[in-house]
Amino acid sequence: MKIALFGTSADPPTIAHQNIISWLGSQFLGTASPQENRVAVWAANNPFKVHGASLEQRSQMLELLIEEIDPKISQHTQVYRSLSSQRTIDTLATATTIWGDSEFTLTIGADLITQLPQWYQASKLLSQVELLIVPRIGNQIESIDLQRLVDMGAKITIAPLSTPQISSTVIRNSHSIQGLTPKVATYIQQFNLYSITDDSRDRSKLK
Repeated sequence: MKIALFGTSADPPTIAHQNIISWLGSQFLGTASPQENRVAVWAANNPFKVHGASLEQRSQMLELLIEEIDPKISQHTQVYRSLSSQRTIDTLATATTIWGDSEFTLTIGADLITQLPQWYQASKLLSQVELLIVPRIGNQIESIDLQRLVDMGAKITIAPLSTPQISSTVIRNSHSIQGLTPKVATYIQQFNLYSITDDSRDRSKLK
């Protein structure tokens, strides 16, 4: 069994997150034993960030995001709240409890490449997963940084994926629904998150 692990702050989740999840689903469900393979998603709590929404709200928004993906993919993709942890090594331990002796692929954005060596028990983590790096506009992937991870035991693949140029930070700062899916935008407005108001003029910007 192959399990794609994708944790994100999802504060809020954007069309870029949806693009990544859709791509993961298309890749992992197209391999051997597709009915057993899974894309496991969770909302991460970063102790170094001040989040604009609660962990439960961010988990719910991720679930709404997944609902708007092609059912052929979304039926094998799920938000697992039990995977949420401040330490990814603990997340992996929980995943191992759920799926046993599976092949785990940890998906990270290119912006985390330089941070990963400082993660708790990073070498142990990298020895137990395949590392899939998703390029991000504005975050150059440097060979010296990749080599550092390889020296720590990482097995790296760079995803041939181009995500929309939108980020959660931009949405929070602009107070706009541009870059959100319709269901996530509605949820945010319903619970008055991120100071985003119900402006029908912005709905034409939703993709």
